[in-house]
Amino acid sequence: MKEPIIKFEDFTFQYDAQAEPTLKHINLEIYPGEKILIAGPSGCGKSTLTHCMNGLIPFAYSGESTGTLTIRGKETKHQSIFEISRTIGTVLQDLDGQFIGLTVAEDIAFALENACVGQGDMIREVREVARKVGIADHLDHSPDALSGGQKQRVSMAGVMVNQVQILLFDEPLANLDPATGKRAIEIIDQIQAETKATVIIVEHRLEDVLWRDVDRIVLMREGEIVADLAPDELLSTDLLLENGIREPLYLTALKYAGLTITPACRPRSIRSLTLSEEEKGRVRDWYHCRKEKEKKTGGRALLQAEGIDFTYENGFHALKGIDVQVNEGELLAIVGTNGAGKSTFSKVICGFERQQKGILKFQGTDMKDYSIKERADRIGYVMQNPNQMISKTMIFDEVAFGLRQRKVPEETIEKKVEEVLKICGLYPFRKWPVSALSFGQKKRVTIASILVLDPQMIILDEPTAGQDYRHYTEIMEFLYELHNRGITVVMITHDMHLMLEYAKRAIVFSGGEVIADDTSANILTNPAIIEQANLKETSLYDLALLCGISDPNVFVQHFIDYEEEERRG
Repeated sequence: MKEPIIKFEDFTFQYDAQAEPTLKHINLEIYPGEKILIAGPSGCGKSTLTHCMNGLIPFAYSGESTGTLTIRGKETKHQSIFEISRTIGTVLQDLDGQFIGLTVAEDIAFALENACVGQGDMIREVREVARKVGIADHLDHSPDALSGGQKQRVSMAGVMVNQVQILLFDEPLANLDPATGKRAIEIIDQIQAETKATVIIVEHRLEDVLWRDVDRIVLMREGEIVADLAPDELLSTDLLLENGIREPLYLTALKYAGLTITPACRPRSIRSLTLSEEEKGRVRDWYHCRKEKEKKTGGRALLQAEGIDFTYENGFHALKGIDVQVNEGELLAIVGTNGAGKSTFSKVICGFERQQKGILKFQGTDMKDYSIKERADRIGYVMQNPNQMISKTMIFDEVAFGLRQRKVPEETIEKKVEEVLKICGLYPFRKWPVSALSFGQKKRVTIASILVLDPQMIILDEPTAGQDYRHYTEIMEFLYELHNRGITVVMITHDMHLMLEYAKRAIVFSGGEVIADDTSANILTNPAIIEQANLKETSLYDLALLCGISDPNVFVQHFIDYEEEERRG
């Protein structure tokens, strides 16, 4: 019988700065060659668990532990972080924070240089591992010049070159467009098949991870393991929703149609899902009994872009004749591949960049003479990377900063800041330093700092990246309420679930051009647009085809409408 490569026995860990343990009585065995998905809401202890595995605890984060943690049969407290790193390679969520070399080749070779590997062997090993992850054609490129998916491959190569036995991925899908995320999961699967390494994935986007099989899902809550089950078994329970994790959309649709999910129907993936003819008929019956909701006509134009053209100083033609209208009180999604022009377009709107051609109008007035401040009074912008927005040490002060700059009375500031912090799930941390927060929590701080200013229009670049389902829902429901009160909300996102659930209309960018402007349901059931813009078809589309429904786009729209009724009544 195989011995576990990682084994926790009644393991408890408490940070020095915390009053209570973060991990409580963990018992977990991971065997060589397994692929494990670790899921759970923010603050459940996932990151602490992985830090214990890769040696960051206790070598970077101090605290007290009881019980035992062994890797390859040896307790971690008897190993150095260098020894652990020879067994476990970690790919971080913040890819830019993991790069060291000036070129891809240098970055991959870093561990080999530290191990004093000869130059000839080093070149061969770098080329071989680069081939495995599909980045061999970019060895002379700077890591900063790569796309998100390419950066992730470089990070994978940088840990694989050590010939580690365990690969640990911390939210590998964060900030990747849907198609790139899908390919990332495929690459992880291919790497495991080729290297026979043990793979541990920590990720919120459960349905996307399950595009390829995993052996087990470890579900955590409040520092404890609440489930350790095969995917088919876990997805046949309500444990995911009870613990703040979104279940796959196709399973939600089946439940709406009155079906009971069991392991026998193989629910782990839409590709493996098995339904009887009677069950397919019940899905069709649910679809046919739904009536199409009356579509609301668009409101008055708030923002109009006419022929916007923009080229960066390095010659990159980022925007090519963009014609877009955003209506008052609309909730709109902007989607497309990495580097398609989405973020550049938002920077032009906010005045961070100035277009070379075209006109931007806000409420019918040309904004060419508006300063960045004058635009900011009307349009709030929440950046994708929270570290680029934060300027204060304390959370309360960061959210209050804009109000204080506007000379708002302190008693008003306190009331408004506390209200927004509650909505964004940050009220318990209001007296904390920002540095103590996770990446996802910092994201919520930056959203709060803009929402507190009551802008007419708010642009959010990946508003829910790194958020668990509960905080995702809280933020999106708040944005939905802003939209209902007449504030225009524009979301740049890779999250197709977000697009389906909240955005009635979506604009699709590809190659610096707008290639589609339609309902979210129509876009995510259009194979040509999906392929061109690096999107990913919704599993609802596949479910409709599986059940013999001739109009999958209408089925998807019916699901969206029903979901909204269930959520809001």
